[in-house]
Amino acid sequence: MILNRGKGGGEMDWMLEILRLGASYLKLLDITDVLDIVIVSYVVYRLLLFFRKSRSGQVVRAIGIILAAMILSNILNLYIVSFLLNRAVEMGLIAIVIIFQPELRRFLERIGSGKIRGVFSREETPEELEQAICQTVEAYAQFSKDKVGALMVFERHMILDDILKSGTGLDAAVSSELLKNLFWNKAPMHDGAVLIRGGRIVGAGCMLPLSGNINLSRDLGMRHRAGIGMSENSDAVVAIVSEETGSISVAIGGMLKRHLAPETLERLLRKELLPEEQDAPGEDWRDKLTGLVKTILKKGDRDDGQKDS
Repeated sequence: MILNRGKGGGEMDWMLEILRLGASYLKLLDITDVLDIVIVSYVVYRLLLFFRKSRSGQVVRAIGIILAAMILSNILNLYIVSFLLNRAVEMGLIAIVIIFQPELRRFLERIGSGKIRGVFSREETPEELEQAICQTVEAYAQFSKDKVGALMVFERHMILDDILKSGTGLDAAVSSELLKNLFWNKAPMHDGAVLIRGGRIVGAGCMLPLSGNINLSRDLGMRHRAGIGMSENSDAVVAIVSEETGSISVAIGGMLKRHLAPETLERLLRKELLPEEQDAPGEDWRDKLTGLVKTILKKGDRDDGQKDS
C-alpha cells in the first residue's frame, strides 16, 4: 500500500530515486570506463583552459557562435543560411589550421621534447613571483634614481608567445643585478621589453605593440605608449621607468598609473600578480554535497518511520 506523503513527500521520493538510480549506474561502470572518462574530460578541460588563456580564445568563441548558428538554422529549416554556413565551415577548416599555427606548433614541439606536463599548463610558484616582485622593485628604485629607462611585462593568464618571439629567449631568475645589466644604456637589448612568466625572465629585447589611443598625453614617450599598447592587447601588467624623468609607471588594462613611489609599485604588483590565499574549492563543494546527501537520506528515513507508524 502506497501512502500519499503530499507535495513535500513526492519531491523527497523523487530525489531519493535519483540517488538510487545514480548508484545503480555507477555499479555498471568498469575501471576502464572511469579511466576513459577521466582522460577525455581532463584533455577537453585543458584544451578549453589553454584557448581561454591565449589570444586564440576569441577565435574559439567565434567558431562556437558559428556552430550554434548552424544548429539553430537546421532546427528552424533555414535552408539558405544553413547551406552558406556549411560551406563556410568546410572552407574554414584550412583557415583554422593557419590561425592556430603558433599554438599547434608549440603543442607539437613540447610533445616532441618530452615536456608533456607543459603542453597545456605552466608551473609557477608564489615564492618565485614574490622574489621577482622584490627584485624588480629594488631595480626600479635604482633606475628611477639614475634615470635609466626600463620596460617589463609581467605575463598573467594570456600567453604572450608572439611577443617572446620578437626578442631573445632567456630562462633566468629575476634579480636586480641582471635587470640592471639588461637595461644598461649600452646593452644591445636595453630598448626592448623584458618578459616575465611565472616569476622568471623568459625574454629580453622584446618588441611591444604601440597604443592606438589618440587621446594619450603628448609627453608620453615610446616606452609608455608601448606599455599601454601591451596592456590594451592582453591582461599583462607592464612596469615602466621613464628615461627622461625617472618616473615609475604601471599600465594595466590600457590605463596608466604614473609617478609611483617604489613602495606603491610593490603594493600594486603584489595585488595584481600574487594569488589570493583561499580555501581549497574542491574540499568546499565536496563537503557541501556530502552534507546535502546526508540530510536528504536522514529526512527520507524519518518520513519512512512516520509512515510505518
